Amino acid sequence: MSDPRPQADLSSDVLPTDSRHARQIVRRQMIAEAVLAEGTIRIEDLTERFGISLMTAHRDLDELASRGLLRKTRGVVSAAPTPLVEASDAWRVTRQQDEKRAVAAAAAALIEPGQSAFFDDSTTVFEMAAHLPARVPLTAITNSLVLMNALKATPDISLLGLGGQFQPWCNAFMGPVTTTEIRRMRADLCFISMAAITDGQAFHQSPEMVEVKRAMFDSAARKILLADHSKFERRALHALCPLRDFDLVILDDGVPQRLISQLQQEKVPLLLVPCSRSAPRTPAIVLESEHF
Repeated sequence: MSDPRPQADLSSDVLPTDSRHARQIVRRQMIAEAVLAEGTIRIEDLTERFGISLMTAHRDLDELASRGLLRKTRGVVSAAPTPLVEASDAWRVTRQQDEKRAVAAAAAALIEPGQSAFFDDSTTVFEMAAHLPARVPLTAITNSLVLMNALKATPDISLLGLGGQFQPWCNAFMGPVTTTEIRRMRADLCFISMAAITDGQAFHQSPEMVEVKRAMFDSAARKILLADHSKFERRALHALCPLRDFDLVILDDGVPQRLISQLQQEKVPLLLVPCSRSAPRTPAIVLESEHF
């Protein structure tokens, strides 16, 4: 299956014969690559680096932001997350790939043929797509446009796409229309990932995104959180719920032991899975999980 995830690629623009326009396209490609590589850059620094005016920089960045590649806030352009702003999925999809794939494979193995499941718009949950053809028949419900595109031609998957207000930065739908549709359904499972884990709770920068995930959480019989170890190193503003409220939390084995011990003390149902960077590789470890 081809990879439908967003990339920092503007090559779909046909280079015009106007050399000025051609330089503009190339410059925007270079700006996008620089920000995605570094995470966050001051807009003034971009003007110096690329020898352009502040007005030109803002014009280029507005175009890139409209495509969901970057985000502008108060003199800074960012692809990396902050406590108040989530990263674009073009940046997130490049991070902790091995860990995300290991966690996603373990999550997909929990699905029984004939079940229905909510899948959120996270890049970790997206990695489940490659495994879902082996779990059919399946009813997949999602607000993620990239996941819809990945699954739309898969035999025996009944795909329910959630509408609402489309957000280019995450390639997903959210808002009251989305949450209303979710709350009209009852699924067997929901698969969710969050931007940060702090003090035993799951957090996200976007309150609208939390509302969508909360609706999925409330409308599913079993709730599964997918997270790689980097989520424990980040902070975000809006809480979803304590980790102990999930039926299962799937983590890669890069999570420090002290954090695992804390989660065990809080009675969080855990599944630790090895990833390709782990050495030596060990079997999956189930901790305090009687739900699956």
